[in-house]
Amino acid sequence: MNTSGQQIADRLAIMDRIYRYCRSVDRLDVPAGHSVFHEDGHADFGESYVGTGRGWIDFICEEHRKFLHHSHQVTNIILEVDGDTAGSESYVFATLQRQDGDTVFQHEFWARYVDKWSKRGGDWAIDRRDCIVDYGVIREVTPIGSDPRSRRDAGDPSYAVLKEL
Repeated sequence: MNTSGQQIADRLAIMDRIYRYCRSVDRLDVPAGHSVFHEDGHADFGESYVGTGRGWIDFICEEHRKFLHHSHQVTNIILEVDGDTAGSESYVFATLQRQDGDTVFQHEFWARYVDKWSKRGGDWAIDRRDCIVDYGVIREVTPIGSDPRSRRDAGDPSYAVLKEL
């Protein structure tokens, strides 16, 4: 593959990992989340967690079990690729709902993932992630019904069509 073709392939591979991270925490898919970080990868989520990247996945998937619903979206991905290393900044919006008695609260976060990447054995994964929360809110909400097909596990319909290859 020529240099520009490789550059495009590398950028797409990194973006795919960024999106798969969101899917892994929304579907509570720990193995998929682990694949986003190198085994020796580091994660710094401020006061909530500092440690290994894969440890973060274990922690956050367990924490998300306390919520009724959660959804993460990533946008504004800026990437710089230099051979087998890269850096990225991704804007993230996360919404989570929890119930306290009869009241449902919604947590909303606007943050950025600042990631250092490397390609090892042909695969891109995160060496270090810093999550910077720019701001957020918690508010009482009136929930609307959700689709009963929506699952936070491998029973979600997306697993039937998105087979890991």
